[in-house]
Amino acid sequence: MHISHRQHFFDHLAQTSDYPLALEIERAEGVYMYGPDGKTYMDLISGIAVSNVGHRHPKVLAAIHEQLEKHMHLLVYGEYVQGSQVKLAKALSQTLDLASANPSPYGRINNIYFTNSGTEAVEGSMKLAKRFTGRNEFISCFNAYHGATQGALSLAGAEFFKRNFRPLLPGIQHINHGSIPDLERITNKTAAVFIEVIGGESGVRVPSGDYLVALRKRCTETGALLIIDEIQTGFGRTGSFWAFEQFGIYPDVLLSAKGMGGGMPIGAFMAPHELMQVLKSNPILGHITTFGGHPVSCASAFATLNVIIEENLAAKSIEKGNLFKSLLVHPAIKEVRGAGLMLAAEMESFEKLKDTIDRCIEKGVVTDWFLFCDNAMRIAPPLTITEDQIHEACSTILEVLNS
Repeated sequence: MHISHRQHFFDHLAQTSDYPLALEIERAEGVYMYGPDGKTYMDLISGIAVSNVGHRHPKVLAAIHEQLEKHMHLLVYGEYVQGSQVKLAKALSQTLDLASANPSPYGRINNIYFTNSGTEAVEGSMKLAKRFTGRNEFISCFNAYHGATQGALSLAGAEFFKRNFRPLLPGIQHINHGSIPDLERITNKTAAVFIEVIGGESGVRVPSGDYLVALRKRCTETGALLIIDEIQTGFGRTGSFWAFEQFGIYPDVLLSAKGMGGGMPIGAFMAPHELMQVLKSNPILGHITTFGGHPVSCASAFATLNVIIEENLAAKSIEKGNLFKSLLVHPAIKEVRGAGLMLAAEMESFEKLKDTIDRCIEKGVVTDWFLFCDNAMRIAPPLTITEDQIHEACSTILEVLNS
């Protein structure tokens, strides 16, 4: 007999809102999750852009099992030569060698620092930027989200999330994503600019290529590092392996996490050797982590990377995203915007959206909204979703809207 964990969930797990989804999921595979009662849910959000190759991809599971037969944690990050870390770091560097834009002023990105999560990648890159430039001012965008730890939270572009945790880091400025005039605020006092190529929690905002080229130019002129946050957009989500490839630019520092691990926890900040080497001295061990680059997570991420490339999932996400756009036509949907399988379906109000999401979940399709855009439906399914499954999902959404 199945024993429900529901009450223990509320009694013993720290809650972050008064209204968690509280769906009890017993197992998951591909684009589907299954409740203990056998109910099937199609996952249209991939655990928030995490399960890019679907839940429990066979090649990812095989890589995890193979690594478990060898070893798990050995020592703090960066001391032992571990095959799973080295193979993943080399493969990530190769994806960045293939990016066609001119490299940063410091060369191609070829050094990888592994972390446990996206917010840790942000924190490490903030320290790297301060140490390399000798500056302490950071610029990020209004309605941007870069994580919840105190440094990353300082970058967040919405006061609602920050006001009750102040004081946070000083010297943080915000600009409007997509505004070329705002780039004048980047000066020779700026250590780094943090930017999402495509705004995520602001509701999937795709800027013009001119804006990003101008941003790259301004950072080069002022000596500010261009730190591109691809925690949500990376690993094939938007139609190319890295979203920045579509805009003719190249970062000084690149951040990744979420879809990187195939469901295992891992993140990274990546930079050319010239930048990364400053963490080696003054002080020695300028950034350290116990579990960053865990060998099992690295094995899972290496398999994930290879699946995305071998199955051409990035390019296929463009066709699949276009199919969503063509099917989700309804008077209640103002627009469907985005790139690849990172989409937002905007409605008239939060109330309309929330009612739609709740009833979609009842019918077995899981969607969500965005932190800073609560009237748009998040559509970010596994990149492995089929055309038939897209038709099925859209049929359910439209059925709910019509009822």
